Amino acid sequence: MVARTGVFGALTKEHREQLMPLAREVSFATDERIFNEGRKADRFWIIHTGTVALDVHVPGRRAAVIETLGAGDLLGWSWMVPPHHWHLGAQATSPVRAYEFDAAAVRELCENDPELDHALLTYVAGVIAGRLRSARVRLLDLYAPHGAGEVP
Repeated sequence: MVARTGVFGALTKEHREQLMPLAREVSFATDERIFNEGRKADRFWIIHTGTVALDVHVPGRRAAVIETLGAGDLLGWSWMVPPHHWHLGAQATSPVRAYEFDAAAVRELCENDPELDHALLTYVAGVIAGRLRSARVRLLDLYAPHGAGEVP
């Protein structure tokens, strides 16, 4: 049974039933690199168990972890937004089990179902907004003289 949290909670039962046949169960070991910033975004995942760190490459320094994702979270949104390249990197920080979706197949499904397309785009827009806020706070913590302080 698919949990009704995260992206699954944003979809109707009918949309979940359309999407799940495209899912493939995968796993990642602790410290396994899932994707790298700038590479082609041709799939996405919904985390079932475990944690994944999202990071950004910082020249001359170690990658900065922007956010840590867990069960129910969407891993990867760049597949939906041209030019379909990852904006961040991702690495498993514990053993991960996830549903993996082929991006092209999901985009085709969305082309044929405007309501599903709208629901996914609305959900992904919220994810992008949250990740942008997390990135801003994290980068201020790392590089501002007194950290992020109060962020509006």
